[in-house]
Amino acid sequence: MHCRFCSTPLEIKVLDLGFQPPSNSYLSLTDLSKAERYYPLRLRVCDSCWLVQTEDYAHETEFFSPDYAYFSSTSTSWLKHAEDYVEMISTRLNLNKQSFVVEIASNDGYLLKNFVAKKIPCLGVEPTSSTADASESIGVPVLRKFFGTNTAISMVEANKKADLIIGNNVYAHVPDINDFTKGISMLLTDEGTVTLEFPHLMRLVEFNQFDTVYHEHFSYLSLSTVTQIFEKNGLRVYDVEEISTHGGSIRVYGCKTNATHKTSLKVASLLTEEEKRGMLSIEYYKNFQKQFDLIKNNLLSFLLEASTNNKIVAAYGAAAKGNTLLNYAGVKPDLVHFVCDAAKAKQNKFLPGSHIPIYHPDKLKEIVPDYILVLPWNIYTEVSQQNQFLKEKGARFVKAIPQLHIE
Repeated sequence: MHCRFCSTPLEIKVLDLGFQPPSNSYLSLTDLSKAERYYPLRLRVCDSCWLVQTEDYAHETEFFSPDYAYFSSTSTSWLKHAEDYVEMISTRLNLNKQSFVVEIASNDGYLLKNFVAKKIPCLGVEPTSSTADASESIGVPVLRKFFGTNTAISMVEANKKADLIIGNNVYAHVPDINDFTKGISMLLTDEGTVTLEFPHLMRLVEFNQFDTVYHEHFSYLSLSTVTQIFEKNGLRVYDVEEISTHGGSIRVYGCKTNATHKTSLKVASLLTEEEKRGMLSIEYYKNFQKQFDLIKNNLLSFLLEASTNNKIVAAYGAAAKGNTLLNYAGVKPDLVHFVCDAAKAKQNKFLPGSHIPIYHPDKLKEIVPDYILVLPWNIYTEVSQQNQFLKEKGARFVKAIPQLHIE
């Protein structure tokens, strides 16, 4: 395998999570009697550009199918994050009715609906029919395609160059990262801005967030690597912000190489921080496996003890990151009896691999478990606060990352 950015042969393995099904391939009752596809889930690091990446075994359409089950609007904190972003960026870039905004991987319209409300022209680019339908139902226009240079060319020919391009939690999902980035460069106006948000590799390592490794995430990104990718494809990072979403992300602001945007001192500062942490050396990546195995073993010890004591353990949030952890640990319904999720697209289905049943959150009122394992730990506080009544009935909330915590 070669680096998906710089084509250097990849010799260094940093994490092996065995064979796992695609994390968002939720199963129907009928599916349980069929063969289930599993792929190796392994990470390698490039010792030239330091891009951390999955070994590739399946096409992107395997992971982003028409009935894709992840809907951004199920998280109230994420909706607030999107609303705050639109207010900020509209003011910062002086966006108005003559501007044009494009969001790549616009999902169910969770963000662009705020631009629609402001009467700022916008368009979502979204390949999955389930989320595109939801987006159009609330008045957000959608182009149903995967994004890359071919899509960018067709949009430019249709006179749809963008003053702002948004990509929230999509950059890590891109198999051909050069084609994707080149497409952004082509689609931007001369003084346009692109903002990309993605989990920061530095925080993933610092806070043991190894369950964010799954097949849909082709890349695990540092600012250092993203800066190189931008430069190769006609873009320049001119500002960066560290944000709290997904356990610690960064938002990069990019423009065309020769645009007049001044480069913030924050860019050099974060690049220096990454270098000080050792992210440009192989030593930094050597303990990935040991750290994740410790998390897995601690979770298993807790679940086995709960089972021995006849305790009921349920989970909250049928999240892809949770599927990585449960499948690597070999957890089945005997240890985690069921999972609840607010997304209708996931309810009455089963988690891939573990086959744990998924119910509406009301199930927690019917059966109050002894423990509730919050799989999307990034919204642990939100889930805990929203379900205060369960605590009053004796339920205890649990998370496995960054380390086992029982409330």
